[in-house]
Amino acid sequence: MVKLAALIRMLFYQYNVKLVVLESSSLLSFFPNKMTKGTSSFGKRHNKTHTLCRRCGRSSYHIQKSTCAQCGYPAAKLRSYNWSIKAKRRKTTGTGRMRFLKVVRRRFRNGFREGTQAKPRKSVQTK
Repeated sequence: MVKLAALIRMLFYQYNVKLVVLESSSLLSFFPNKMTKGTSSFGKRHNKTHTLCRRCGRSSYHIQKSTCAQCGYPAAKLRSYNWSIKAKRRKTTGTGRMRFLKVVRRRFRNGFREGTQAKPRKSVQTK
């Protein structure tokens, strides 16, 4: 029994665990040496802090803060900073569908004409 207790003490010492021998009973109980909030507690975290964002679709929407880390939703304007030129390039005009702007470009080339009808083209006579 003494050798077993010594062996257990050695193992617990090696793995940085405090050994407490209770005098009233023959039970051995151990407790962690340090009660930290750091590395040892991170393994017990199961719940997610971020979920999918409605606007950008990335998993960057912080549930407790109710803001997206990527696009800044629910803010009216998209989140962008001048120190991140590459990020601005990824999200700028022209990277998406441009439903309205591609029509504006065509209208600009024709001088924004409205209410007119195209003149009928004369067919070329072949002889």
